[in-house]
Amino acid sequence: MKKIVSLTIILLTLCTTVFANNVSSDGYWNGIKLCGKVQVVNSFPDIRVKVVNSFPDLKVKIVNHFPDQIGEWQFVDSFPDFKIQFVDSFEDIRIQYVRSFPGVN
Repeated sequence: MKKIVSLTIILLTLCTTVFANNVSSDGYWNGIKLCGKVQVVNSFPDIRVKVVNSFPDLKVKIVNHFPDQIGEWQFVDSFPDFKIQFVDSFEDIRIQYVRSFPGVN
């Protein structure tokens, strides 16, 4: 009986983790506003990001100037607002690149 209860708890935890939208409705993840200047790094990121084609947490539009709206990212080499690392698994958020209407999905 204890094994069944333990297995059920583990499965519920996994399902909650997989299907939870990690981005708040106002565009924040873990206190980080998801707009601004972004630096891509290979280690010690603020956010681990997976690029997807469907069911993103955030739709991202790449801009060259004034990334002021949620989902607008300007990639930079120095002085970022936050740092990301692209990953294939164990991501913090999932993004989808768009040409218009960026923001929380």
